[in-house]
Amino acid sequence: MASSLTKDSVHPGTPGTEKTFFGHPRGLATLFMTEMWERFSYYGMRALLPLYLVAPGGLHLSAGTATAIYAVYLSLVYLLALPGGWVADRLLGPRKTVAAAGLIIMLGHLCLAVPAAASFYVGLVLVAIGSGLLKANISTMVGHLYDGPNDGRRDGGFTLFYIGINLGAFVAPLVIGTIGENVNWHVGFALAALGMALGLVQYLLGGRHLSEQSKVVPTPMTAQEKSATLRKGLIWLVIAAVFYGIVGFTGHFTLNWALIPLTLIGLIVPILVIARILRDKDLDGEERTKVRAYIWFFVAAAVFWMIYDQGGSTLSLFASDSAKNTILGWNFPVSWYQSVNPVMIMALAPVFAWLWLALNRRGKEPSTIVKFSSGLVLVGASFFVFLAPLSIAQDGHKAAALWLVGIYFLQTVGELTLSPVGLSVTTKMAPKKYASQMMGVWFLAVTAGDSVTALLSNPAVGGVNLDKKGFVALEAVLAVVAGVAVWMYRNKVKKMMGDVR
Repeated sequence: MASSLTKDSVHPGTPGTEKTFFGHPRGLATLFMTEMWERFSYYGMRALLPLYLVAPGGLHLSAGTATAIYAVYLSLVYLLALPGGWVADRLLGPRKTVAAAGLIIMLGHLCLAVPAAASFYVGLVLVAIGSGLLKANISTMVGHLYDGPNDGRRDGGFTLFYIGINLGAFVAPLVIGTIGENVNWHVGFALAALGMALGLVQYLLGGRHLSEQSKVVPTPMTAQEKSATLRKGLIWLVIAAVFYGIVGFTGHFTLNWALIPLTLIGLIVPILVIARILRDKDLDGEERTKVRAYIWFFVAAAVFWMIYDQGGSTLSLFASDSAKNTILGWNFPVSWYQSVNPVMIMALAPVFAWLWLALNRRGKEPSTIVKFSSGLVLVGASFFVFLAPLSIAQDGHKAAALWLVGIYFLQTVGELTLSPVGLSVTTKMAPKKYASQMMGVWFLAVTAGDSVTALLSNPAVGGVNLDKKGFVALEAVLAVVAGVAVWMYRNKVKKMMGDVR
């Protein structure tokens, strides 16, 4: 990346040296590379995960159990973003928290590289914890590089940072997926560990270019608070250890003793968090009304992510068994499908940014509610398209790879319609008291959606085959109906949103 660094006049307040990264603070290069390598490790492992879980040379689990594990893992990553933000705000500050996150993620991938089931599950938990810690704080550090929200370079900086995310996500399945599927699963997981190690090393070496603000602990805990928190944490840890110790020693422990509680936590925590905000007496009537309006967006987003995240599980497992994974007669690894979304994001995001701006100038830009509604209809449409390759496979034939590419295309367009708008409306509708915490609430929509998938697919609970035509059609109808319902009630929701548009 050194060639992209140019000598420039230093903007007032720019941390670090006189060098800039495409005209942005030098520290952006450090965070860009950290996030790129972290996404490389995360998406590379994620592309292999469901395939390894069902493979005879892997854990050889059923498709339902594999989907449940995959969904619980994703829900944990987003759920743990909340305590990840708390750790930075109260204990370590963003910079130390991200360093700790990188180390935990690397250790997690190393555990995955060990060919033992117990080590594998420990690795998944470590990667989820580290990802939650990092996700909550690295974007905050990007913001620290700029001179307040009015810095003209700020939006462009986040755009570059977003490119780093998708660049890592695009390359990872092509490298880690190929090695994992064609050489050895555990060598693939080890490559993910190497990627995170490279990201961590350059983060530590480039730390001098970051803002001093990233070292600050915004609201440090007092000694009494630390003592009380540690005591409560140890009590819960002992309770869990005793409970699972009894279950284990009596010979009753199965994987579901861990999966089902985590699934229920993923469903209950979002409800409790939103309820706590609504009950807060410090909120005035207008703020409380906006939070009620936000629930519409939250539920809609949960439905969206429930379907969207099956692109890495249900669709991937279908491709492994029932698709012609060929390009011009050349076979490619199933994990390569996971590169379709990030490359489409990089290609289409500028188009959407231009489109919204062009429509805005003409006074024709769709409202937030219409964009949200469109995202839901598009993700529903993607599963209507999924019915075609399912029908082909049902007749004993292999479905063409282009069917799956078409599904990922519709989901990507839906993501670009719904996700950035969701982030924006979250910041606009957040009560002042919860300005930072509401971003964690947005991530909880992903947690809720994936937890529903885990509950449905788990053979011990829902036992639903998510790749059967009947259920795929039901999910597609649910998304479209949800999108239409949001659109039909748009005037009521707009009224509740107040001055937010």
